[in-house]
Amino acid sequence: MGAAVPRLRENGKHGWLRGAPPPRWVRVLPPVLLVVVCGTELASKRPVDIGFLLGVIPSLAVLSYGPLVTALYGVVVVALLVVPEFQLNHPGNTDLLTIVFIAALSVILSLVRSRRDADLVTVRTVAEAAQLAVLPPLPESVGPVGCRGLYRAAQRETLVGGDFFDVRDGPYGVRAVMGDVQGHGLSAVGTVASLLGAFHESVLDQRELTAVAARLDRRLIVDSARTEHAELFATALVLEFSSTGETVRMTSCGHPHPYLLRDGKAFELDLEPGAPLGLGFFELSPPRVRTVLLEPGDRLFLGSDGISESRDASGAFYPLAERLTRFAQESPSELTAHLWEDLLEFCVAVRDDVTMLVLTPRTEHLTG
Repeated sequence: MGAAVPRLRENGKHGWLRGAPPPRWVRVLPPVLLVVVCGTELASKRPVDIGFLLGVIPSLAVLSYGPLVTALYGVVVVALLVVPEFQLNHPGNTDLLTIVFIAALSVILSLVRSRRDADLVTVRTVAEAAQLAVLPPLPESVGPVGCRGLYRAAQRETLVGGDFFDVRDGPYGVRAVMGDVQGHGLSAVGTVASLLGAFHESVLDQRELTAVAARLDRRLIVDSARTEHAELFATALVLEFSSTGETVRMTSCGHPHPYLLRDGKAFELDLEPGAPLGLGFFELSPPRVRTVLLEPGDRLFLGSDGISESRDASGAFYPLAERLTRFAQESPSELTAHLWEDLLEFCVAVRDDVTMLVLTPRTEHLTG
C-alpha cells in the first residue's frame, strides 16, 4: 500500500502537441524519409525525381531535435542535392536557395522550441512541487492504519483540484479527513490548502471529533468573509481510529457515506450528517458521531461524489456498492486502480474530481 497522488492523470496525459516529448515515430521520420528517398533514387534505373522531398526533412527535425541536429540534417540535404557524387536531383538556383532558407529557418525554430521546452519543464516542475506541497502523497501507514489513496483532478494538467484527503497521527488517535470544496481546478487549491492546514492543527489540539469539524467550518467561514458573495462551502468526512485500531469514530458534514469492506462485501455506513462547512449552519445542525467496531481484515473506503454521482450514457448513477463488492477481495492498491478503470468504462466522461481513500486498520493482534 502506498502513495496517493500521481504525477500525471492517467486519463489526461500531456499530449506531444501540448509540450510533452514527441512520440518515437515523429523522431524517426527525418532519418526514415532520408533513407527512403535516397534508396529509391539510387535503386531506380530511371530518374524518379523525388529528391525535392528532402527539403522537408529539416522542418520535420524541428519537431523533435535540437538546433545542432537540425542543422546537420540541413547540411546533409543540401549536400545530397548539389554535390555531384551524391546528386539526387537537379534543383535550380531558386529551388536550392529556397531549401537553404528552409533549413536555416528550421534551425532558428528548433532553437526557439528547445528554449521554450526548457522553460516549460521548469514551470511544470515548480507547479507540480507546489501542488504536491498542498496534497503530498500518503505514507503507507499512519500508526495502526494502512493507507492507500487515489486522486484524479478534473482539470487537465493539474494534480490537485477541489477534493482533498489526509491521514494524521495525534494525541487522540489516528485521524483521517476527506473533503470536497465547491468547484474544482486550480481555483479551489487555495481553499483546499487552508482546510488541510486547519485539519493538521486540530488533530493536535482538539479532543472531540466534532471540534475538528468545527475548526474546518470556522476556517472556511473566515476565508469566505474576505470576498463579498463568496458562497464558498465544502463537504467533509472526518474519522478517528483508536490506538489499537479496533474502533473508528466518524462524523460527516454533508459528505458521501463511507463503506465498510468486510468478508468480501461492501456495506454503506449510514451517518447522520451535519450541514456542509462554511454555510454558517454548523451550530444549528451539528454532525453526529458514529462509532463502529472493527474486525480483523476490515477496511474502510472513502470516496468523493465524483464517483457516486458519475453517470453512464443512459443517465444511471455509478453502482459504487456493487463495484466495491466485486473488488473487495483485492489489495487496496488493486482495488483503487480497478475501480478507477471501471469508472472510466462506465461513464461517458468523468467531469469531476475523483478521490478514493482505503484505510486498513491492523486489528489482527486483537485475536488470539
